[in-house]
Amino acid sequence: MSSKKPVIVYGANGFSGRLVVEFLREYNLPFIAAGRSRARIEDVMSRVPGIETANYEVAETGGSVEELTKLFTGAKVVCNTVGPFLYNGPRVVEACLKAGCHYIDIGGEQAWHRNAAENWGDKFAQKGLLLAPGMAYMSAASDIAVRLCLETEGIDTVEIISMFKGMPTFGSTQTIFAAIPTDAYYLEQNEYKPWARATAHEAIVPGQALTQLVLPWGGFPHPVWYKDHPQIANVKTLGGLLDRGIMEKVLATEKHFEENIRPLPKAEQEKVLAEMASSVQAGTPPRENSRVNRTIDVVYARGSMTSVQCTMVGNCTYRQTGLVQAYAAHVLVHGSPRTVGYASPCAALGHRDLLRTLENFGLSRAKVTS
Repeated sequence: MSSKKPVIVYGANGFSGRLVVEFLREYNLPFIAAGRSRARIEDVMSRVPGIETANYEVAETGGSVEELTKLFTGAKVVCNTVGPFLYNGPRVVEACLKAGCHYIDIGGEQAWHRNAAENWGDKFAQKGLLLAPGMAYMSAASDIAVRLCLETEGIDTVEIISMFKGMPTFGSTQTIFAAIPTDAYYLEQNEYKPWARATAHEAIVPGQALTQLVLPWGGFPHPVWYKDHPQIANVKTLGGLLDRGIMEKVLATEKHFEENIRPLPKAEQEKVLAEMASSVQAGTPPRENSRVNRTIDVVYARGSMTSVQCTMVGNCTYRQTGLVQAYAAHVLVHGSPRTVGYASPCAALGHRDLLRTLENFGLSRAKVTS
């Protein structure tokens, strides 16, 4: 039997990583806090509330597949928080496959999900392992809402709005900008269809007097999650921040990219976008406040002769992410996922169980109306 601690948090020194660690402590799960700098990780760990009662160790590692495979071998699950996942995800997934670990991350970029599903989904399934990128608030909450709607017979079409109030972290901002060059798709009769580039939409969001500006936001993972679903044929997801000023700036950036940056070579595109992202958010935002940092996810679902709506209201998107990661690790360490290979949070963990977990911690609740 391996003496390795069962959970590895790769990127534990980041904003999301330290929240994953907080909730792993709540679940009393032993873990390894891993990253490229031992000093940075130890500094972050020293400031995690209650960390003195956690069973953990710190590991410094390089980012190569070989180094990560060595670190992961003997563990059960890797929680990857190192984005942008389009750039950094493949080698971590490859290392998990070689080490025989379940893989979960917090990335919602559609291009990354398609990459993961198409290149590694079957390989993980053959080894009885779970591959679940997107194990985070965005878009796990709306995945719950979709599954609640599917409890009504005849539903085949879902339109999803996912919004939150707060300031994206450095990592999230890098991810947002990294997704700008990628194609975003929705699902129409089980086929991918492209969203118009650099185009925003107005959305009516429950509880808001004014309409909100929303974007395809890189496409969201839902069309990939439900691509081969036996019931759902049509999926559209839009979202963003509950701050029109920020959304207008994101839209302007997308238009600027199409006009001025897309003609550049790919490597130069990535360099310019990373620099732009760093200029927007170079530091660590303050800890979330539930009275300020709120979330809302709405699913409008219908079939030929029926319709239903589910609204998820919650708070603290990054705390929700930390909890979802830790709960998933808890399930994977002490039991088995409901499916293996590439899967959404709810397909892997069960939507009612995941909802109950968020409710128990006071982070989200659902309301279904016909």
